Amino acid sequence: MDFVEYRYSVLLVSASEKFNDSLRGLLPESRYDPVTVIGDTSSARRLLLENSYDLAVINTPLTDDFGTRLALDICNDSGTGVLLLVKAEHYPDVNARVSPYGVLTLSKPTTAQMITQSLVLLCGTRERLRRMEQKTASIEEKMEEIRLVNRAKWLLIEQLRMTESEAHRYIEKQAMDRCVTKRSIAENIISMLIKDWLSNGIKIEY
Repeated sequence: MDFVEYRYSVLLVSASEKFNDSLRGLLPESRYDPVTVIGDTSSARRLLLENSYDLAVINTPLTDDFGTRLALDICNDSGTGVLLLVKAEHYPDVNARVSPYGVLTLSKPTTAQMITQSLVLLCGTRERLRRMEQKTASIEEKMEEIRLVNRAKWLLIEQLRMTESEAHRYIEKQAMDRCVTKRSIAENIISMLIKDWLSNGIKIEY
């Protein structure tokens, strides 16, 4: 398997310019790009309605909210990996509340190494989720192909009086001869036979 290095889009929610500058220094463009910086939860929520991000870093407290609710909502509504930074006195309570939902919490003050390691961990989690999403999409596509092929078989059996095995072989042979997928052949069969039925005034449920 070839190694593929992805770039990760980052949403940084922080009201501290000093922290923002420091974090940017830990995010090389070759790996983290683009990086969007916003200072309050309201603006962050508006951005999240229009865009998706691989990672979200929330540096609490924010100007209009602490930030915990935002972190939970991001985790619940998307596959974005969330890193939440909180002051040491709040860490035990906040971590207990958000960690069951997949939010990764760091106690402040922290180190560049801890932040970097946390981001690497979130990137790994994001990749596992990405692969799961791809597998799910592949399964759904395969199931749709099976449904279309079965519908095409049924039409061949009903319209052309083929047996099930004859209909199966016909679709397979057409796909091989034309160098296309069975789904494509099935869609053509459905389209042609449905049109034929309609032109003959036969009402069908489709």
